[in-house]
Amino acid sequence: MATVLVTGGAGYIGSHACKALKAAGHLPVTYDNLVTGWEDAVKFGPFEKGSLLDRARLDEVFAKYQPEAVMHFAALSQVGEAMKEPGKYWRNNVEGSLTLIEATVAAGVKHFVFSSTCATYGEHDNVVLDEHTPQEPLNAYGASKRAVEDILRDFGASDGLEAVIFRYFNVAGADPEGEIGEHHRPETHLIPVMLEAVAGQRPALTIHGTDYDTPDGTCIRDYVHVCDLVDAHVLGMNWLRDGKGSTVFNLGTGSGFSVREVIDHSAAVTNAEVPFSEGPRRAGDATKLVSGSTRAEKELGWTPGRSNLTQMITDAWRWHNNGHYDK
Repeated sequence: MATVLVTGGAGYIGSHACKALKAAGHLPVTYDNLVTGWEDAVKFGPFEKGSLLDRARLDEVFAKYQPEAVMHFAALSQVGEAMKEPGKYWRNNVEGSLTLIEATVAAGVKHFVFSSTCATYGEHDNVVLDEHTPQEPLNAYGASKRAVEDILRDFGASDGLEAVIFRYFNVAGADPEGEIGEHHRPETHLIPVMLEAVAGQRPALTIHGTDYDTPDGTCIRDYVHVCDLVDAHVLGMNWLRDGKGSTVFNLGTGSGFSVREVIDHSAAVTNAEVPFSEGPRRAGDATKLVSGSTRAEKELGWTPGRSNLTQMITDAWRWHNNGHYDK
């Protein structure tokens, strides 16, 4: 059994990673400041409250648990906010990650799994994205994640830190057993916002931009089920434990769906029409982000078996109706 420090373990993806780690026989230790996470989501191992910017607190937690690996999910991730407040993103995502990486190295931990994003690629018209696509982020969120990737490479060269970097696409769905799910304050992700509109908890979903160069004018994204995503992170940790070294994997299905297509699938799952309005584009949004990589499947043995829209919306709808940490 490995002890794994999971930053952001009280958040959406991090909490699912903790469940997957426990199921695989490991001990996940959640480190989270609860700014965007939920203490009720910490169900699968110890909880330590703290900031990534607090080096003394990080050193204390490393000394207490002596983890074998770090999974780093903690980050700010709203594109609109990143466009308006870039300094907030550089300070939290980059300075916080640097502090964590320095603490990791000081504690003698050599294995690091990093939650990066396809937003590091920016916009490449009519190009499916693989691990060699040039990184040209459009906003401070993507740029801050790219910077952390660079920091990890530098510490690999200087201190032997080995890192698996996952650049993933739009994450959706929820734990099929209903223990944890997606719940943000405020909610900004398409599928939960859409389900709130269906449930009458907000007036309508706003489609941000209907004049993109796509078949129906709305943005296209590649959606990955959160449970498939965190399975890859466990495989990534095993990759490092097996001595295979630092690498990068895209996590996507290779299938893109427009906002209007997601709305149509939701109506079929919920048996209710989605109320929506049309608004202007949001600054920093790319037209199309779809993975063109099969590397994770071929090299990690990763299979995104739940990553179809019907399953993702079904699991999210179940959580929406029965979960919610603040109910």
